[in-house]
Amino acid sequence: MSNTKTPLDELVLQDLEDGSTLRLFVESCTEVGNAGKPGLQVHYLGNIVCFEPLMAAKLAYQARKLAQTELFLEDRSWAVHQDQFVKLYLELGTPPQVRVEMKTRSRSKPLVKKYPLPFALEAE
Repeated sequence: MSNTKTPLDELVLQDLEDGSTLRLFVESCTEVGNAGKPGLQVHYLGNIVCFEPLMAAKLAYQARKLAQTELFLEDRSWAVHQDQFVKLYLELGTPPQVRVEMKTRSRSKPLVKKYPLPFALEAE
């Protein structure tokens, strides 16, 4: 079976301060990761972050170790500025979700979107 990618969302934020643009694209995939299971891919600023069952299980384990219901994916986010960023989170629950927060300098609040993952995580 070949991987079928289905676009879910495209976010574009224009920064009125300097004219720059933040773009983010989310797609559902029928085969992601070494096991070839369904998952999500998030594309932004030349980065592709794949959310597949094994990776999500490892992140969920980290969140549970910290006694949290969500985990900020610091190493997979672009958060070098406080007023301009793309942040990714894994939210535990049924179903687990990817939360994206995007902000430009000219926006007063970040744009927040959630995308449910097409698989369940093992309960602790």
